[in-house]
Amino acid sequence: MAGNDLEKELLQEFQWFHRNPELSYEEFETTKHIRELLEKDGITILNLPLETGLVAEVKGELPGPVVAIRCDIDGLPVEEETALPWKSEVSGKMHACGHDFHTTAIWGAARLLQERREHLQGTVKIIFQPAEESSLGALKVIETGVLEDVEAIFGIHVSSVYPVGALGIREGSVTAAVDRFSIEVKGRGTHAAHPQDGIDPIVTAAAIVQNVQSIVSRNVDPLSAGLVSITQIKSGSTWNVIPEYAFLEGTVRTLDKENRSLIPKRLKEIAEYTAKAYGAEAEFHWIPGPPATDNDPFWTGFSREAAEHSGYDVRVDEPSLGGEDFAFYQEIIRGVYIRIGTGETWPNHNPRFEVDPKALKPASEYVAALAEQALKRLKQEEAL
Repeated sequence: MAGNDLEKELLQEFQWFHRNPELSYEEFETTKHIRELLEKDGITILNLPLETGLVAEVKGELPGPVVAIRCDIDGLPVEEETALPWKSEVSGKMHACGHDFHTTAIWGAARLLQERREHLQGTVKIIFQPAEESSLGALKVIETGVLEDVEAIFGIHVSSVYPVGALGIREGSVTAAVDRFSIEVKGRGTHAAHPQDGIDPIVTAAAIVQNVQSIVSRNVDPLSAGLVSITQIKSGSTWNVIPEYAFLEGTVRTLDKENRSLIPKRLKEIAEYTAKAYGAEAEFHWIPGPPATDNDPFWTGFSREAAEHSGYDVRVDEPSLGGEDFAFYQEIIRGVYIRIGTGETWPNHNPRFEVDPKALKPASEYVAALAEQALKRLKQEEAL
C-alpha cells in the first residue's frame, strides 16, 4: 500500500472512532466496525467468546513462533470540550485517553503485516481489547486461552508529554498497580446535642483519614513510589443527628510488589485500631486491580532498537502512578508497554485532550516492524 493511501485511510478511520466513543463493555458498534475493516482486508478473526472486542491474526507463510500486539478500544464518560472537526458525536462520552488512536494504529499495523505475510516467520495475534478503563478488560481476553501460545506481547499508549516523532520506553515498571479499598465505620447514633450518648463515626473516620497518611511517609521506603488517597467520604443525612455509620473509599498506587503487600496490611490495622480507640468498629475491604506493568529487559532493549531504526527519537520513559491492565498480559507473557508521542497537549482524561493524527502512520509502521522483527528473533533463538 502506498504511504499516502495508508495515511489517508488511517486518518479517516481515526476520525470515525473518535466520533463514536463507547464505554467499557459497551463497545458493540466499535467492535462491529473493527470487524468490517479486518474482513475487508482478508485478515482472519478468531472465534472467541468475547461480547465486545476481538482478536485477529496474521499467519505468515513461513512457520514460526507467535507474538501479539494489543490496543484498547473503549472511551470515557467525559463530555468533550475540544474544537476538533471530528469531535465526539455522543453526549457525555469521549475518547479522552487515546484509545481511538491505539485502535487505528494497531489496525494499520495489521494491514501492513497482512501485506507482508509471505515474509512473516510465524503468526501475529492482534488484540482489540475491550474495557481497559474498567482495569479488568485484559482478563476477558486472557480467559479465552487465545494467548497460551504467545511468546512476546507489545502494547502502545499515546503520550501527551512527547511530541510527534518521539516515544518513551522504560525497563521495569512504567505504570502502577491500581488497587481500591473501602472502610465502613460503625458508631452509635444519637442526637447531635448529646454526643456523649453516642459514638461519632464522622470523628472516627476523620481520624482514620489523618492516620493513613502516615503509611507512605513512615512505612514505605522514601526512595520508592507509593500513594494512598482517600477519595470519598459519606456519612449522615441531616444537621442535628450524629449518624450510625461512615463510609470511606480510596485508591492505592504502587510500583513494586513489596509495597503492594505492605500497604493494605497497614490500612487494615490503622482503620481497625483507630476505630477501636474511638469506641467504634471498622471493616476494611480490599479490591485488587491490575498489577504494575513490568517491561521485560530483553524486549525493552529490542523495542528501543527497533524504534531507533524506525526513525523515532527514543527517550527513557518516566514511571507513572496511573494504571494499565496491559500488566495482566505481562504476568503470563514477556512484553513491553510503549508510549508514543502524539503532541504536547492537555493530559489524558481531560475534556480538552487531543492527539495529533500525524503520529498514526509512523506508529502503525513501527508496531508492524516490531512484530515482524520479534518473530524473526524468536525464530533465530529456536535454531540455536
